[in-house]
Amino acid sequence: MKDILMHANKIADKSVSVIGEERERYTRLLDKAVEVFNKQLEDIERRCSDRKENPEDLLNSVVDTVNSVIEIIEKYEIAVDYDKDILREARVKFLEKTNPILSNSYCINRARTWPQGYQGDYKTLEVIYRNSPMSEGIGYYLDRYALSSTLAVAVRERIVKLQEILREELIARESPKVLDIACGSCREIHGLVTEIRRSEARFTCIDLDSDALNFAMDRLSYTDISPEQIQFFKYNALRMFDHELNMEEFGMQDIIYSVGYFDYLPDDFLVKILNALYMLLKPGGRLIAAFKDTERYRYQDFHWIVNWDGFLQRYEDDFDRLFNQAEIPQSVLLKTREKTGVIIFYIATK
Repeated sequence: MKDILMHANKIADKSVSVIGEERERYTRLLDKAVEVFNKQLEDIERRCSDRKENPEDLLNSVVDTVNSVIEIIEKYEIAVDYDKDILREARVKFLEKTNPILSNSYCINRARTWPQGYQGDYKTLEVIYRNSPMSEGIGYYLDRYALSSTLAVAVRERIVKLQEILREELIARESPKVLDIACGSCREIHGLVTEIRRSEARFTCIDLDSDALNFAMDRLSYTDISPEQIQFFKYNALRMFDHELNMEEFGMQDIIYSVGYFDYLPDDFLVKILNALYMLLKPGGRLIAAFKDTERYRYQDFHWIVNWDGFLQRYEDDFDRLFNQAEIPQSVLLKTREKTGVIIFYIATK
């Protein structure tokens, strides 16, 4: 793989105009890199059966192997000028060629096949939250690689930060109405049982996935939260761009929050939803929205190693612009990040 990287670097050092002429060469380099990638992982797979092998050495070998092929992929994307059609075709081939070895990982295979029918499903997120490898052999080390990726760690820290924010809100309020959009498994609620009970909060949790709602409902049934305090509804959050409809369905709210969901919405539609949700707040109410800052993580892991490309690549300036377009002024916004700094929380006060 080192020879391939050296070759790629030599091409990358040339001018932009020459790079355009070298796209085919980069394609051949990528094909070769995939071949070497598979062989290196197969070698690691054989080493996994040797009890003398140090587990951390095996993990480091997997990490180095993946990092090397990602470096080639990054250069390939530049060489093809990030052409969506070219990259889509290349990704399909990469997924096919690497599937025999990478499918040994439960985490990677799930995030390639999406058996729940959509990207970012609650079961996949629960795997990330639990942070426990579910495979054997090389699959175990591939699981560990996936679960230790920068964004996976940030997603776990996102729940911690969300709980902190919600806890402060619940302590400061009496009988607040709370709307959780695209709620998934409602994991954050489990750490807030005491605050929810004492504040007499009323949560409305909506999601389009019935399985996610049933999972969350069942898990929360083992807590001492009154069933009247947590209501679950199957509802398409894409309908929430209309204020009058939101008023009819949910009424004014003290707290509205969603983490992860907004990353999947295109700019124009996201602006409409942010505006409508802000209008749905009571005076003093707060809208809490979390976004992934693409400046802080490597998206190629999610576009190539797994097939998770639904969430959009945005930067902090993009989020600021979108809130401004949604007529939510900067003066009412508070920005904070979770522990890793990858995910930004925007808290808008009405």
